[in-house]
Amino acid sequence: MSRAKPIPSTSIFLSFFFLYISGTAHSQRYLADIDSSFFIKDTVRPVIKRFENLRITGYIQPQFQKAQSEGAPSFGGGNFSPLSSSRFMLRRARVKVDYLLPSKTKFPQALFSFQIDATERGVIVRDMFLKLFETNKNLFSLTAGLFARPFGYEVNLSSAFRETPERGRMSQILMPSERDIGLMVSFEPQEKQHKLSHIKFDVGFFNGQGLSGTTDFDSHKDIISRLFIKPYTFNRLEITGGISLLRGGWNNGTKYVYTSSVAPNGDKIFVVDSADSNLGKTAARHYYGADVQLKLHHGWGETEWRAEYWFGTQPGTATSTTNPGTLPNSNGNPLPTFVRHFSGAFFYFLQHIINTKHQLLIKYDWYDPNIKVETVDIGKPATNLTLADIKFSTLGAGYVLQINSQTKIIIYYDFVRNEHTQLAGYNGELKDNILTCRLQFRF
Repeated sequence: MSRAKPIPSTSIFLSFFFLYISGTAHSQRYLADIDSSFFIKDTVRPVIKRFENLRITGYIQPQFQKAQSEGAPSFGGGNFSPLSSSRFMLRRARVKVDYLLPSKTKFPQALFSFQIDATERGVIVRDMFLKLFETNKNLFSLTAGLFARPFGYEVNLSSAFRETPERGRMSQILMPSERDIGLMVSFEPQEKQHKLSHIKFDVGFFNGQGLSGTTDFDSHKDIISRLFIKPYTFNRLEITGGISLLRGGWNNGTKYVYTSSVAPNGDKIFVVDSADSNLGKTAARHYYGADVQLKLHHGWGETEWRAEYWFGTQPGTATSTTNPGTLPNSNGNPLPTFVRHFSGAFFYFLQHIINTKHQLLIKYDWYDPNIKVETVDIGKPATNLTLADIKFSTLGAGYVLQINSQTKIIIYYDFVRNEHTQLAGYNGELKDNILTCRLQFRF
């Protein structure tokens, strides 16, 4: 089998050099422009042909933030340092490379994708996957590697296109890093004339720990699925929506499992089950979600409403409901499992004003990690209720200035509210409101 000859580096350099010259030459009225065009046609096009299926994209998000107090806890880019209430940071700086392998028809047969995030906090791989397309009827695809979990709308909306600076608190706690390693099958007709072209259905199996850990810490896998209805337009109104399901969990590290109950005096409490059979048994992690998006097109842009609701069961520890990357432990010793029932939601209102360069943002979200308890119970002696059971809600308001198609400025303020409990430090409002001023460039 013959091998393709490598392209000399000098040829690539000359090709891009003459591409640059051609861009300026067209502004000059010389007969040489015609000769240059012929030269570029004969030399550059074969070189570009070799790379025409390669696409490089990326974005950068430098920002300044001011917190209400020093050391404020934050889901807007991480907690502030103990002696700081303001900071400059590079929230995200990502470069993505996609290679699409075309089939003999107009549809693809394979896609390889690789994305890194490089900030002052380090460099991490965000995506690394291969997607194979069925090319007979162009209905199915198979994705394997590190990629986004197919759950919910907000989780899957790219940070390069999302209007608000961050995803909601619930997204970050239950779906940290948004991605996981696994295998997924998708039904998505590629032909627009297909009668089911508005439907996309994903179902996959994943390790469960996402990017929080370097390897799966038990043999239990998560199954995640999502049915999504692509945009339908009625006059000027566009509607989309979906439903999502996650069935998973992880193995208990001890025989001690705490579940919600009611004390004889009526207090909502955690009670412990210490049966030996609990050790190694799977603690259920079950999520259910539904979302809808409405967009109204009008003379000065768009008005958009989004609503998304999640509920389910989340295992955790006494002090955390975050989906872990390793088996929960303290100094190497496994921690007891606390099983909680949660609910949460995200609501968006997006409004262009004057024209599409100006946009107002309003977002409200909440995360109640334990719907089985009352506010007055948290912090009471012998209830075993902790800060992990406190409900938080956030009202965000902001403004976006779209400087051009690739550059925008976001000014956004988060008003964060917590339940007032009997727990020390949480019997009033935390001073954790955050102002974010962000510049974003996307290419």
